[in-house]
Amino acid sequence: MHSILAVDDSASMRKMVSFTLVGAGFQVVEAVDGIDAYEKAQKQKFDLVLTDQNMPRLDGIGLTRKLREHPQYATTPILILTTESSDQMKQAGRAAGATGWLVKPFDPNRLIEVIRKVIR
Repeated sequence: MHSILAVDDSASMRKMVSFTLVGAGFQVVEAVDGIDAYEKAQKQKFDLVLTDQNMPRLDGIGLTRKLREHPQYATTPILILTTESSDQMKQAGRAAGATGWLVKPFDPNRLIEVIRKVIR
């Protein structure tokens, strides 16, 4: 079973994402922001990281950069799920090493489809 780290400062969004992913057969660990996610990623290896962009303490692009510095996360898919849709933000995400960019509100079926395409 693939494990996914779901990162969002909104409790309701984390619950919606978790519900969708668990329903599709994934194991999910939730994190409340980038710092919390980074700490959890040091203790457990995840097959995919799904993160919000706008969060306190450490945003999604900052988290992506920090994870990419570690060999164990060099090729792990990192998807940014956010309300941000500007090309500049998407380019910043790509430059940081994000695998993909999804815009909220998300379509559960599309989210699962994208995850299944990129997860190893």
